[in-house]
Amino acid sequence: MKKLFFFTLYSCILCGCSTVQNTTGSGKNVQVVEEKIPANGPMIFFEGIPAYSATTVNYKRNNRNLLKIQFNEPVTVSVASKPEKWGFFQFPHIGRRLDGSIQVKWNLTIDAIQAYGTDNAGYAASADGGKTWKVPEKPEIVGGLLLPNGDRLDITTPKPIKVEELKLPKPVGTGTENYGRSTYTFYKLHDLPESRKGVFLKRLKNGDTEWKEEQASLYDPNAARYSLSGLVPVVWWGDMHVATDGSLITGVYPGFLIGENGLTDPRSGVFFYRSTDQGHSWRIQGRIPYHGDIAADPRQNERMGFTEPAFEILKDGTFLCVMRTTDGAGIGPMYASYSRDMGKTWTNPEAIASAGVLPQLLQLDNGIVVMASGRPGVQLRFSTSGKDKKWTDPFEMVPNPDSKKSADLSLSCGYTGLLATGADRFLIVFSDFKYKTEDGNIRKAIKVQEVIVKSK
Repeated sequence: MKKLFFFTLYSCILCGCSTVQNTTGSGKNVQVVEEKIPANGPMIFFEGIPAYSATTVNYKRNNRNLLKIQFNEPVTVSVASKPEKWGFFQFPHIGRRLDGSIQVKWNLTIDAIQAYGTDNAGYAASADGGKTWKVPEKPEIVGGLLLPNGDRLDITTPKPIKVEELKLPKPVGTGTENYGRSTYTFYKLHDLPESRKGVFLKRLKNGDTEWKEEQASLYDPNAARYSLSGLVPVVWWGDMHVATDGSLITGVYPGFLIGENGLTDPRSGVFFYRSTDQGHSWRIQGRIPYHGDIAADPRQNERMGFTEPAFEILKDGTFLCVMRTTDGAGIGPMYASYSRDMGKTWTNPEAIASAGVLPQLLQLDNGIVVMASGRPGVQLRFSTSGKDKKWTDPFEMVPNPDSKKSADLSLSCGYTGLLATGADRFLIVFSDFKYKTEDGNIRKAIKVQEVIVKSK
């Protein structure tokens, strides 16, 4: 307790943080947490509330009970048999199989453009709600958006094609890739060959058991796509939802915009597209161009823009988008923006957390919105509605063996997946790079943890 008190006091002096009081009752660990007072000026990363083992948190705001959050003991899904390089045994996904069981998938290939469109992955399935896991006899494509006509639809990524194998149009600008390893060459979307136009999707038709890939049309006269490292990919990554009018809306990146001067802005934004024909064609709906906040991020002018958006439609119809800025300029804040006209216009993005890659959003049936992100570590945050612009302090899902390295980037890839399992509960899947095996070796592991959250 003395060590915890010292760390808490030190962090509060630096940037303000939660006050944590540990108690025990009925054999369970209970934490009473009073929310921090936000600091002014640049956002500084600090470790959040420990939640990487079974614990219950009574979370208070302004000395009033706000949430009761129960973190169950994490379950180890799979452990690497040997030391793995970056890209392997990470980037997990979670979803439901056709029979209702749960499947987790994780990457087993390099994290590079050359691997786009490949499916080297590990799999595990659970028939008991995530308590036990085994390798399935036949992995399935899981998830996808349930459409009004009963189909399921998901975004897929085709393999990139070599530049010399394509007849490419005149470039409309260049830019530097996020980590400075290569240079983008931009081309107007509508001038590209047919194989590099449009949107690549996979569809499970109502009543079928096999997914089929298809190419949908995409109308956006001001959008650009790129070549990189001698390859031309089709990258259209993000979340898809059914709007209140039955149309489909997706928020994707990278969004490269051709300006009035005919050249492409090399800073990525988030683009929103709408389909009124069950995903067979898409038209531009709105955009969130990059606007950094120098008060929250002194390096905002060095950023490559907004990437990896999480997009959710809240219960009152408000659109919420949370975006990453961590890139080659170092750890950057996550930003949030709102739309109240179905994604046509968006509020000025505001920094909401000091760090985070690939944020995930999930609104539970009880109205509480869950946000997962990571790097360093893995964090969960909660909002009572998602529209009040107020999130809880972070809850840490991965233990930090070295408390002196509070921003340790080697704890996890930081990518997560969320799956609702009830009106007030969900599963989070994440990677733990510091998992200790029975024989004392440190290996990468994939874990799943159940969380139950209720308003007080």
